[in-house]
Amino acid sequence: MALIAAQMYTLREFCKTPAEIAVACARVKKMGYDGIQMSGMGPIDPHEMRKILDGEGLVCCATHIPIDRMENETEAVVEEHNILGCKYTAIGGFFPKEAWTRKLWLDFIARYNAIAEKFKGTGMTIGYHNHSHEFAPAEGFRPIDMLINMLDPSIWMEIDTYWVADGGGDPTAYIKRVAGRLPGVHFKDLTKNPDRTTKMCEIGDGNLNWPSIVEACRYAGVKWYIVERDRGDMDAFDSLERSIYNMREKMGL
Repeated sequence: MALIAAQMYTLREFCKTPAEIAVACARVKKMGYDGIQMSGMGPIDPHEMRKILDGEGLVCCATHIPIDRMENETEAVVEEHNILGCKYTAIGGFFPKEAWTRKLWLDFIARYNAIAEKFKGTGMTIGYHNHSHEFAPAEGFRPIDMLINMLDPSIWMEIDTYWVADGGGDPTAYIKRVAGRLPGVHFKDLTKNPDRTTKMCEIGDGNLNWPSIVEACRYAGVKWYIVERDRGDMDAFDSLERSIYNMREKMGL
């Protein structure tokens, strides 16, 4: 069976203290998840977090941390992840407030490539998680293309299926495009609203072509299928349970 993790950002409102985190991890394990991605949680000592994970039989497959920590606290980040037994971290994206220019994105790419150099030889790899704004054209380019083509090949690309589709892209195509540098992919489904905006929903209950996406993930060498739902109608815990049920029972993962 595939390794499926819960992105804890989904449960951020229920993970503000170590005690709440422990309860959430227990519930996630009971649903059948193999691991978690740490993101959006309240502060917790890495030793305490590792104890919770080991006690539940869960793995920390990846984390999201701020770029400033990667850049300025590299040794501490590596040490914390060693305690957690985690080899992968990523930023949630680059969100420039200035007017977009090619130079703005090139400067970010140069900065992130330099940070990636700091992690080489540590046993850890940093990554980039996309949203939809990277698919918007500006000055004759799309940031997503620059990121894929110009970020150091050691930087993994955490493709998010919902945000690719929301930005007008094909999740299957982008997963295949970054084959070999995709240890974890964010599974997130969507439905269309009457006004043509999109809405997040549980895996398998929306409009994405999951057979094609799963086939692409296998081609790309994905290790972890990471379930996330930022917002939606269903209770966050119920959402995670519904998604893993569909993935295991209906999609055969």
